[in-house]
Amino acid sequence: MKITKLTTYRLAPRWMFLKVETDEGVTGWGEPVIEGRARSVEAAVHELSEMIIGQDPARINDIWQTLYRGGFYRGGPILMSAISGIDQALWDIKGKVLGVPVYQLLGGLVRDKIKAYSWVGGDRPSDVISGINKLKNIGFDTFKLNGCEEMGIIDNSRKVDEAVAVVAEIREAFGNSIEFGLDFHGRVDAPMAKILIKELEPYRPLFIEEPVLAEQAEYYVRLAAQTHIPIAAGERMFSRFDFKRVLADGGLGIVQPDLSHAGGITECYKIAAMAESYDVAFAPHCPLGPIALASCLHIDFVARNAVLQEQSMGIHYNQGAELLDYVLNKEDFSMEDGHFYPPTKPGLGVEVNEELVIERSKQAPDWRNPIWRYPDGAVAEW
Repeated sequence: MKITKLTTYRLAPRWMFLKVETDEGVTGWGEPVIEGRARSVEAAVHELSEMIIGQDPARINDIWQTLYRGGFYRGGPILMSAISGIDQALWDIKGKVLGVPVYQLLGGLVRDKIKAYSWVGGDRPSDVISGINKLKNIGFDTFKLNGCEEMGIIDNSRKVDEAVAVVAEIREAFGNSIEFGLDFHGRVDAPMAKILIKELEPYRPLFIEEPVLAEQAEYYVRLAAQTHIPIAAGERMFSRFDFKRVLADGGLGIVQPDLSHAGGITECYKIAAMAESYDVAFAPHCPLGPIALASCLHIDFVARNAVLQEQSMGIHYNQGAELLDYVLNKEDFSMEDGHFYPPTKPGLGVEVNEELVIERSKQAPDWRNPIWRYPDGAVAEW
């Protein structure tokens, strides 16, 4: 069997699908994208395709290493996202050829179900109570919300009080009947992160995500030393080599690689194992589409330290399409009591509505994240 063609489809809301074809008619699907930079990743996919057209898709490890090491410059969000989608598609092909779900090729199930969590609210924390109530009605009891709006390097007590008030309101309304993580989104610098984490401790959030940017990862261990709240990070780390340094330094309680950004199934399987060796939990980042989610689930079901799975159903970014709009076998992604169950179909287990994908890709929007500024005009982290 040989790889014959790679085709990309940019899609609403901010996704991109990749179809990998072979000379024996077996096709695989992946989801290579960086939110807001889909065209850049698309160009990288097609540039990398020159290295794999004509190759045996079964040699996933060799193809991965060739794509990663075949260029003098490597790593980073664009190239690693391109590799991620190609890798996902190759695992999809292998599972279909052998007639088994991908997790069977990785050693088989280590658990029977995985807890899912859902985003609540938008970029600016507000109206979270009604949002949580709606999601509770469909079975969720675990959530994540933005922990604050833009925050200056040194900011005022009003900003701190506003952020804490939202969390206090949640605990007052729901007690401990729900759990929630707080995503600082890298919006907070180290001086204010120390203050916010201390003020939020009484409300016992499940975790604090990206309290500072990955570029300031040396602060993870310092922040962790001052709090009992687990620190989570990893969506802006793109290979096991990024995670190696952070795990060695300590501080993280949860790692969150994104299977569409951090090298796909091949690489994230290794990242999960590295994290387990440091007694760190694994919770893949996934605010993307169904192929990315399916890829995450296959790792969740073979990694003992997997604890939570993010998913994008109803997320505020989903304008123009929802999580399962391009999926024919929607029933295979159904949840019970807030849990996902193992896929049963061969490969990744996603039957893509290719006709709809082709049609919708003709008018795909170019999603961009907003640009925020401080009152003094300086650019703020979004």
